[in-house]
Amino acid sequence: MASGLFALLDDIAAIAKMAAASLDDVAGQTAKASAKAAGIVIDDTAVTPKYVVGLTPERELPVIWKITKGSLRNKLIFLLPIALVLGYFAPDFIMPLLMLGGIYLAFEGTEKLVEFFLPHDEEEHSETQGNSAREIEASTVAGAIRGGPPND
Repeated sequence: MASGLFALLDDIAAIAKMAAASLDDVAGQTAKASAKAAGIVIDDTAVTPKYVVGLTPERELPVIWKITKGSLRNKLIFLLPIALVLGYFAPDFIMPLLMLGGIYLAFEGTEKLVEFFLPHDEEEHSETQGNSAREIEASTVAGAIRGGPPND
C-alpha cells in the first residue's frame, strides 16, 4: 500500500516537472515573439522624428500620432495577414522574400551614401513651395506611412 502511494506521488512529481518545462518553453517563445514585435515597433519609432523637423511644436505630437496610426493600420491590415498566410501556405517563400527585402535595404543605403557624397541640386525638392501648412503636413504624414523621404 505504501509503495502504491509513493508511486502515485512519483507520477505526480513527474507530471509537475513536465508542466514546469512546458511553461518554461512558453515563456521562452513569448520572449522571442515580443522581441520580434518590439523590433517592428522600434523601427517606426526611430524613423518618426525626421518627419517632424520643421513643424511647429504644437503640431509635432499630432503628426507623430497620425504616422503611428497609419503605420499600425498598415501592419495589422496588410502585413500581418500576408505573413500568416505565407507562413501557413508557403513557408519556403519567406526566406527569398526576406532576402529581397535585404537587397532593397542595401540599395537604399547605397542611395543615401551617394546622396551624401555627391549632393544634387536642392531645387528639385522644393515641391512644397506655395502649399499650405496643412497640405505640407498631410504629404509628410503620407510619405512617412508609405516610407517615402521626409519633405525638406
